[in-house]
Amino acid sequence: MGAVAKKSEIAQGTTKRVEVDGQSVLLCNVDGDFYAIEDVCTHDGGALDQGELMGDRIMCPRHGAFFDVRSGDALTLPAIEPVQTFKVRVEGEDIFVDLN
Repeated sequence: MGAVAKKSEIAQGTTKRVEVDGQSVLLCNVDGDFYAIEDVCTHDGGALDQGELMGDRIMCPRHGAFFDVRSGDALTLPAIEPVQTFKVRVEGEDIFVDLN
């Protein structure tokens, strides 16, 4: 699988939604480190890419649930299930995501 994004496309403190093998993935830049999570809130299935990234937490825009983008853990109600996380590899400017 080729690169899904460039580092320069995702400024610190922002996110970018990408498709990886038909899976919606949200790339998150936390202080220059990149994390990848499934772009679906486990509470109601809404997309997280419209939510606000605050440090290492993303807030679902629909009901305000917070998730840790590093671990996928649900941090606040109404979400109780974690979001799936994926391994990220950075080579130069290129960002790769491994779904396995």
